Amino acid sequence: MAVYTEVSLSEAQALFDQLQLGQLTQLKGCAGGIENTNYFATTLHNGQLHEHVLTLFERLSFAQLPFYLQLMKHLAQHGVAVPEPSANADGALVFELKGKPAAVVNKLRGASALAPTPEHCAQVGAMLARMHLAGRSFATQQPNLRGLSWWNDTVPVVLPFLTEPQKTLITQELAFQNQLSTLPDYATLPRGPIHADLFRDNVLFDSVNGAPVLSGFFDFYFAGVDAWVFDLAVCLNDWCIDLPTGAHHAPRAQAFVAAYQQQRPLTAAERALLPAMLRAAALRFWLSRLWDLHLPREASMLQAHDPSHFERVLTQRVQHALDVDALVASA
Repeated sequence: MAVYTEVSLSEAQALFDQLQLGQLTQLKGCAGGIENTNYFATTLHNGQLHEHVLTLFERLSFAQLPFYLQLMKHLAQHGVAVPEPSANADGALVFELKGKPAAVVNKLRGASALAPTPEHCAQVGAMLARMHLAGRSFATQQPNLRGLSWWNDTVPVVLPFLTEPQKTLITQELAFQNQLSTLPDYATLPRGPIHADLFRDNVLFDSVNGAPVLSGFFDFYFAGVDAWVFDLAVCLNDWCIDLPTGAHHAPRAQAFVAAYQQQRPLTAAERALLPAMLRAAALRFWLSRLWDLHLPREASMLQAHDPSHFERVLTQRVQHALDVDALVASA
């Protein structure tokens, strides 16, 4: 979340009136993230305060947005804990504000677990599997826009900013992923809508009697149709690693995978390709962080992420391939 487009209270109120969400009492810009303009909005409706998130989309188009918002609506209506987009009287979910596409969703309760335990990981793993299963009945199709095609387009753009060892690592990994995409096992991977960015800061937990309870996944604006095991790999590369080194954290990974498999067992092809998908997920985020660092956009509130973190994760995944059979057996 960042602020690229300034919105006044009165400008936002016109949209909230259309959505019949009540009188805006507060509009506060969000400093986290880097893709869109986001505001936390508080409204007074029928004598009660309600919290929402107003998003203006800086890169996604009016044509692309229905996929994300309809997916969130679908998941919310199928029991997956996600923010539900607000619709107007005609059922529309995408609106125009300050010349940009905009949407409003309900704000989830709780806080992110930035130092997760195996219990946090188990809850995320179970909900991720339920999300994948719920997505099977979602008919709208849109590819993962930060998938292999984007990697092939973007690596040449960032190469001039890299050291020679970095150039070697990124080009060799891109070649590996292109070759992987031609394998028969790759073609058989189960696919459907994925979150594609389910990091610790995109999940909230509430507390019930002192115990963490997952309250929801949010920020679906990198979602697309792709291999479910890639989504799992994205999660394992964030929830189940040691942040300073990027090294695999076995107890958290075991909890995550065990809970996922209780909802949806992995296929033989997924188990075989999970180590390669962990490399793919590390490459994707190293590449996007390099792009954001070296080709930044202006924003009034912006926190860039360190690309070297996912360089370390990728190096770990290349040098220490995950023993999936051992992980699944221990889970």
